[in-house]
Amino acid sequence: MSLPEDLSNCLVLNTVAAARALVRRYDAKLKPFGVTVQQFSLLAAIRYNPGATVGVLSSRIHLDRTSLIRNLDRLEGKGLVRRTDSPGGNTRISELTEEGRVLLDRLIVEWQVAQAALKGGSPPEETETYLKISRRFSR
Repeated sequence: MSLPEDLSNCLVLNTVAAARALVRRYDAKLKPFGVTVQQFSLLAAIRYNPGATVGVLSSRIHLDRTSLIRNLDRLEGKGLVRRTDSPGGNTRISELTEEGRVLLDRLIVEWQVAQAALKGGSPPEETETYLKISRRFSR
């Protein structure tokens, strides 16, 4: 097998290409709302993991701590998130502001529409296979 064919069949390179294409597509859908797909993911993680530390949020959405903190800073600057001391006082936690909760509700609707459109382009069994393989490789 020649190297160019090996590269075109590389699982990593194809995964990176697919991820970039999907992120671009979803970022375009979310742009009118002033957030990226990473920020949407972070807003949802904050809602569904109340009281979670940065470390927990980072592991939930598979985002390195530096990127997560940078996105938290941006969301806080937009008034969508606030950070407070945890009840124990030794860590900080994030919570959605009222504006963040309202925006996330709207974003979830947009995400659902985008998900349906993306899934509609493939038979259900392909989508299930893709998810199964992606989850296995993500471990």
